[in-house]
Amino acid sequence: MAVDKQAQDAALGPESASAAPAASRRSGRELAEMVLAKYGVLIAFVLMIIVFSLARTESFPTWENTKSILTAAAPMFVIAGGLTVVLVMQDFDLSFGAMIGLAAGAAVALMANDGWSWQVALIAALVLGIAAGAVNGFLISYLGGPSFIITLAMGTVLTGVEFALTDQKTIFSGVAEGYTNIGQNSFLGLNNMVWIAAVIAVILWALLDRTEVGRYMYAIGGNPEAARLAGIRTRFLRLLGFVIVGLAAAVVGVLISSQSGAYSPSPGLSFLLPAFAAAFLGSAVFRPGEFNIPGTVIGVLFLGVIQTGLTMLNLQTYIINLVQGGILISAVLLSRLGQRVS
Repeated sequence: MAVDKQAQDAALGPESASAAPAASRRSGRELAEMVLAKYGVLIAFVLMIIVFSLARTESFPTWENTKSILTAAAPMFVIAGGLTVVLVMQDFDLSFGAMIGLAAGAAVALMANDGWSWQVALIAALVLGIAAGAVNGFLISYLGGPSFIITLAMGTVLTGVEFALTDQKTIFSGVAEGYTNIGQNSFLGLNNMVWIAAVIAVILWALLDRTEVGRYMYAIGGNPEAARLAGIRTRFLRLLGFVIVGLAAAVVGVLISSQSGAYSPSPGLSFLLPAFAAAFLGSAVFRPGEFNIPGTVIGVLFLGVIQTGLTMLNLQTYIINLVQGGILISAVLLSRLGQRVS
């Protein structure tokens, strides 16, 4: 048999001898890329937890710190989850930071300055978010405006409305106790915001992964023209996506203002980069190259662990910002890698 194998190799020539190692190297590289695309973020997530736990053994790996991370991450997940819905359809929304500020400012100002009950002020804030999202969706999906430019301009408009309602002043009195209880009280040992975020996570996951609407949204993201020709109501579903973002932003505005019991101008701007970073990180988890709600949850927690760990290491704010920006770049590259190997 050995003689026959040698004779066969000799007959095939030197190309055959080099083809096998080359194929092996290629398959090994493809396997490494696949593992990196699908599990790279999870591996990095676990490594970060281990590193910070070893660096701050007395404070990081504790239940109190875990609750703190979850509470801080809850508003971020709500908006990142809503953003995931429009990203699934290959749209962008750069106005949700202003929507958050508008909802927070409207709710607090209506209570403190106009004497509205906290329930009515809460409903008004949510309606404002829905309306802003609907305007974005109409301009983009029905009038054909580019989502990047339209939402960027709409963010400026909404900030102007926010400042008109609040006179661009910090409001820290006149906020009803029932309103502050939303963001300050706890249930079963966890802050109410964590439970609200968990419920929203389940709803958005069910919408995208367990309903026809979600399947149609993914179809729009894959090929909008083919989806339209297949009879999918692409314009309405894109509008619905922006309405979901607007509602999510309003919920975040309510959560952060009820937690602090106050309002300060433009509170939503700090959510813009981390929300995109979380969503893109999520697109490199579980289903590489595809935005998904479970992945976004991991992305939000990843960023929460990073920020908490770096803060515990007493690093300056600019270093934390540099790290978060680097994470977003890495997330985009991992997402592209996932698209290539999937």
